[in-house]
Amino acid sequence: MFDRIHQRLQRQTQQQRQRERLVLNAPPSGLTRIGHKELVNFSSNDYLGFAQHPAVVHALEVGAKRWGVGAGASHLVSGHSQIHEDLEQALAALTQRPRALLFSNGYMANLALISTLMEKDDTVLHDRLNHASLFDGTLLAGCRFLRYQHLDMTSLKQRLARAQGHCLIVTDGVFSMDGDTAPLRDLVQISRTHEAMLMVDDAHGIGVLGPHGAGLLEQEQLSVNEVPILMGTLGKALGTAGAFVAGSETLIEYLIQFARPYIYTTASSPAMAYATLTALELLEKEAWRRTHLKDLIHHFQSTATELGLTIQPSQTPIQPVVIGDNTTTLRVARALREHGFLVGAIRPPTVPEHTARLRITLCADHRPEHIIALLQTLSRLHTS
Repeated sequence: MFDRIHQRLQRQTQQQRQRERLVLNAPPSGLTRIGHKELVNFSSNDYLGFAQHPAVVHALEVGAKRWGVGAGASHLVSGHSQIHEDLEQALAALTQRPRALLFSNGYMANLALISTLMEKDDTVLHDRLNHASLFDGTLLAGCRFLRYQHLDMTSLKQRLARAQGHCLIVTDGVFSMDGDTAPLRDLVQISRTHEAMLMVDDAHGIGVLGPHGAGLLEQEQLSVNEVPILMGTLGKALGTAGAFVAGSETLIEYLIQFARPYIYTTASSPAMAYATLTALELLEKEAWRRTHLKDLIHHFQSTATELGLTIQPSQTPIQPVVIGDNTTTLRVARALREHGFLVGAIRPPTVPEHTARLRITLCADHRPEHIIALLQTLSRLHTS
């Protein structure tokens, strides 16, 4: 077995797919440090800068003193505190759903949703570029699954014609590697026509999109009747940790009773729940952060176009620059770090073959001059 492990690690290195963990010596958004080098961080999902917001940090401290750091048990034993209950109600109100249910992380929420709802004779239909956790939830369910071409509704309809049993259409709201968004209104119409359930993973939309930061579903004005299943995370734009599922009373009660990843897991930190409530309050009080972020996105797109860089038409904080081969992508990312910019180098199998890219993410702590400096440096490196 260790020979097999060693051989696979060697192949990973030879194919320039090896992953490394960077050790940061400062908070994750805006400006950070690796060792003694200060870097402008363009690789964080802390889109609104809440992870180091003084009010959120203070709330975590207060929450720990009042509620404790750890929950001590699963939600169904004795780990579900009043602060968890308050947060679930606040998340339900934000997303305009009857109920919400907390999970320790988004990966677990997706595993729980799909594996609990679907049975072996059912079919799950996935956008080809969905997050890995959605595919893994389907594998855990042991049901049939079909992948349709990215954002291609004709491809989805063709696969629905081959589907069996109960059908669940699953899509990311904002796609984490491309920054584009799902055509939710088209998906709603198709799901109704084919009597399929629709589930949206809006991990990268919650906090960023919509008039109140409730995500892509709020932006598209879609109710729980149109999108019955919503998953969102707390560790991206909200700056804390954990995830939630929002939906009908029946959906949430069913998950409480039957979702093994929920039943058999220690409840999330009550102190973190208290901090997340503060982050939700800041969504309303500091709405300027979303406005500023939109301005930065427009500034990035226009500046990159002026410099002749090939970019994707993303209107979200995720701004990929597709390079193609792994070696060049790694070289450019390392050169950017030497020039003071931290940018993620994303390679297969996270993205399709020959689409290795720089995944540039913007946050409210960035300033226009940060973006100009990054793109000017990238332009020089890309043409050299």
